[in-house]
Amino acid sequence: MTSASDLRSGKTHRDENFPVASWIIHPRHRALILSFYNFVRTADDIADHATLSADEKLRYLDLLEAELLGKGDTQPEAVSLRRAFAERAMAPRHALDVLVAFRMDVTKLRYENWDDVIHYCRYSAMPVGRFMLDVHGESTSTWAASDALCAGLQINNHLQDCAKDYKNLNRVYLPRDALAASGATVEMLGEAKSQPALLQCLRALAVRTETLLNESKSLSAEVKDFRLGLEIAVIQAFADKIVGMLKVRDPLSERVHLSKPELLAQSIGGMVSEMIRRAAGRRPLTKPAAGA
Repeated sequence: MTSASDLRSGKTHRDENFPVASWIIHPRHRALILSFYNFVRTADDIADHATLSADEKLRYLDLLEAELLGKGDTQPEAVSLRRAFAERAMAPRHALDVLVAFRMDVTKLRYENWDDVIHYCRYSAMPVGRFMLDVHGESTSTWAASDALCAGLQINNHLQDCAKDYKNLNRVYLPRDALAASGATVEMLGEAKSQPALLQCLRALAVRTETLLNESKSLSAEVKDFRLGLEIAVIQAFADKIVGMLKVRDPLSERVHLSKPELLAQSIGGMVSEMIRRAAGRRPLTKPAAGA
């Protein structure tokens, strides 16, 4: 069997919409975080592979899990992460949770409602935030705000890439009931520009995601680690900027990703705001939920 490494897309941590083991994070944590990222990236690329059959994808995901748990040494990303966890005496629970999501990607192409999407995020995104918090020794009391941020990031990505996911993978994360409520259809995702009904659906989901992201604004204040707090503030700034774009732009025909200057501006703004907040001992400001 080909190694899962040979099936990687070529995407690295530098290509993500959010910082991964950036210079903000203390150097002692970066190797473990990058091992986790490479394991997850490999599994993600397997689930999204253009030519593998569903059965082949599931076999590779099962193999990654088995070797993460010590049953073999043929998959470098699994072996590397297993050893990194052992060095820190950490359990692999969050990596195992992410594999649940990638199996869902292989077997589940449609989502019925918002709760169905959040359930997917519980395995695709929330474990990543929980892993970062565990690496830094933070309390599990921070998980609720982290879960909201990670789910918001994930749904932002679903909205940004809705056309690509449909055209390339026949995978649609937009809830069926949200499409129906706007009078939109899945097939509209295959067009060059959103029809009004689809645009209404996408923007309504962006508004709902913004409310979710508002629930995460306390996270940077809840964590004790200063560097992690800065990293979270930057990620929150990215997420807030992107959801703002999604509320007014059409992801089928317009750019809804941050440019390098925008990434830099949001990074600086997020860090400065967090440093000022910590110096003043204030909690982050949150906007009231829509309709409140």
